[in-house]
Amino acid sequence: MKALRIHRFGGPEVVQFEDVPVPEPGADEVLVRVFAASVNPVDHKTWEGKYPSVTAKDLPLTLGRDVAGRIDRNGSAAKGFQKGDAVYAMLPNDRGGLAEFVMLKESLIAAKPMNCDFTKSGAIPLAALTAWQGLFDHGGLKEGQRVLIHGGAGGVGHFAIQFAKVAGANVVTTVGANDVDFVRTLGADEAIDYKTQRFEEMLKDIDLVFDLIGGETQARSWSVLKRGGVLVSTLGQPPQDLAAKCDARAAGYQAQPNAEQLEEIADLIDSRRVRPIVTEKFPFSAVQKAEEFLGKSHPRGKVVVEIATD
Repeated sequence: MKALRIHRFGGPEVVQFEDVPVPEPGADEVLVRVFAASVNPVDHKTWEGKYPSVTAKDLPLTLGRDVAGRIDRNGSAAKGFQKGDAVYAMLPNDRGGLAEFVMLKESLIAAKPMNCDFTKSGAIPLAALTAWQGLFDHGGLKEGQRVLIHGGAGGVGHFAIQFAKVAGANVVTTVGANDVDFVRTLGADEAIDYKTQRFEEMLKDIDLVFDLIGGETQARSWSVLKRGGVLVSTLGQPPQDLAAKCDARAAGYQAQPNAEQLEEIADLIDSRRVRPIVTEKFPFSAVQKAEEFLGKSHPRGKVVVEIATD
């Protein structure tokens, strides 16, 4: 099978197509024929050697952290899904979805949303789980609270806005001027143009800051938190001394595969309370162009690679 692989860390030149054997599932595993997978910023961090969960001992490695496809083969003890079932999953660090097949534990997969084709389903797992776990598992977001989402138009952010609204929160987000109307269609109660407006001069008493940007944006966010508020970041552990000084809690995290949460997310999508946004799609032969597009632009929603047709 074809797979997008790295054997060493470096620039985009280390990313190459390679022919590798189709894996044989173990007893509690399934083999999924991949129809679609998304590209994510973590791909760039991985091949550059900047993703802490992947080290040189883990190479060679196939890139890609989420998939949508059909069950091709079951291990002897994998009875929950049948051959041909349409599924989606976030993958663990030791395997990649930018390949024609992927093998993974049956416990990590969920039935894909019925209202989405494989392309849209392939856009969901990593970004949606990152948003879900950041808001609820680490941020403890509750109905009636006020959340500030930095970077609300992107892959993770556009899910975070929708999940927060479903939870009954008041949602503020920072985006570029061209994305203000877009995030309002997703349910944002207030959209702040980060280039022309200073959010810290406009906001106070925020219960949760969900930080997808880092740097000086994160540093300016402490002042808007209420006492006892929470700052959650996907970009490493925020400074605990600043959190203590602000009488706040801070958490950095990496999203983890979770089939049960994917089932909940699929239900929200099928009930049309949440919708994945795919801004660009590329054929598998152009996956490197998809990665380049993601790295050089700030697309709305997700960028998806179509690997096979159903």
